[in-house]
Formats: sequence, structure tokens, C-alpha cells
Amino acid sequence: MNEAMSFPEAALAAAAPPDADMQAMHEQLVVFARELGALYRLERSRSAELEIVLGNLQQTYIATMKALAQVIEAKDRTTRGHLERTQAYGLALTKRIDGDLVRSPTLGYGFFLHDVGKVGIPEHILCKTGPLSVAEWDVMRTHPLIGAQIVAPMAFLTTTVELIRHHHERFDGSGYPDGLRGDDIPLSARIFSVADSFDAMTSDRPYRGSMGIERALGEIRDGSGTQFDPEVVGVFVDMVGRGADEDDPELAAALRHAC
Repeated sequence: MNEAMSFPEAALAAAAPPDADMQAMHEQLVVFARELGALYRLERSRSAELEIVLGNLQQTYIATMKALAQVIEAKDRTTRGHLERTQAYGLALTKRIDGDLVRSPTLGYGFFLHDVGKVGIPEHILCKTGPLSVAEWDVMRTHPLIGAQIVAPMAFLTTTVELIRHHHERFDGSGYPDGLRGDDIPLSARIFSVADSFDAMTSDRPYRGSMGIERALGEIRDGSGTQFDPEVVGVFVDMVGRGADEDDPELAAALRHAC
């Protein structure tokens, strides 16, 4: 094959392929994406039967992607439960910032599936216990692009694609993959950045214990205007201080983990 490879493909070509289980799930995901992408472009009004088939394929595709995300998370025992907690923080925070955005039926998928692109990262890099080399970091930083490419064929997941691609951008423009700055970063990604960082800091890691809520909030405040959107930081700090509403057991569970 003589065609030039795209950036993520070229970066991954020099590395070992993912393990067999992840590769098989990735291949299944590609098949679902092709089938669903073709059906979604057809006229939605053609028949009730098509609507049923389309709905079933959408649910199958989402279920497969969730399973894939959980396989990736299971590779690192220290991040167990991170996907559910980040989704809980993200949705609760979005509810307090943008009532229209939180009504998006696919927003929650983005919070849960943000790292789905790690299916394309070789396991010896993904699960390395020591520091990554410069070359390994170059490969690791391709995962937002890979994740966006996996989800992009799905027209009904537009909000999800934006979040997955831009969840490592920083408010000051020093993030990746596109170096977006300020309001150019999609709001969903700006919200996710705060939620993700807070959960990481309030969870145990092999190299440190949980920072606890107060210290983690201090770190979040310190990153306001550089790593994080100041407006999002203010709402998040207030939300954590007030605690979860009675009708939000997922947020309550996430905050209990942080204590």
C-alpha cells in the first residue's frame, strides 16, 4: 500500500498493535459505524421499519462503544469507576451552566466515551507504569483524534465528537490536539476538563493518595484561566460546596468517593 498515512496512523504504525480483545472490539465497532452511517443518511420518513432498525443499530453501537470504553478503563485498575464519576460531574455541571446543552441526548455519551480513542494506543504504552518517552507521548496524544474518528461517522453524535476531540485542550491554548483557546474550545470540553481533573485528584493513584476535596478544589482554582475556563471553575466550586441535590444520586455517589 503506497498511500501516505494520516498523522495518527503514521504514529501508530511504528508501535506494537493493541491486544487481540481490543482489536476485535475495534473491528466490530467499525462495522457498526459503517452500517449505521449508511442507514442514517437515508430518508427518516421512508418507513416505520427503518426507524426501528435505525434505533436498534444506534443502541447497539452505543452499547459496543461503552463496552469498549470499559475494557480500556479495566486495563488500569487505579481508574476504576472514573468514567461513571466523570459523567456524573459533567452532567451535573452542565445542568448548572447551560440548560439547552444538558438536554442534548448524546452529551452524556461524550463524558463516558472521552477516552475511547485509547483503543488505538498500544498496550505497552497505555499501561506503562513508568514515565513515557517523548515518542510514546506523541503516540498517546493521538487518542483524541482516534476517538473522534471512531465516532465521527455517526451524525447523531455531533456533540460527542466535539468533546472527544477537544477534551485535552487548555483554556490558554497550550493543549492538544488543535491548540484551541478560550471560547473556541467547545463548552462541553471545557466542562469535561474540570470534571475529569477533579476526579483524578480525588482518586487514589499508585504514586499518591487522594488529595481530598479541599486541596483538589484549590488546584482547580489555581488552574482557572490557564488550564480551565474561569466561569466553569466558579460554578463547579459552588456545586461541590453545596453538595448533590436529592434527585441526583449519581453526583452524590461521586462526591462520596471524593471524600
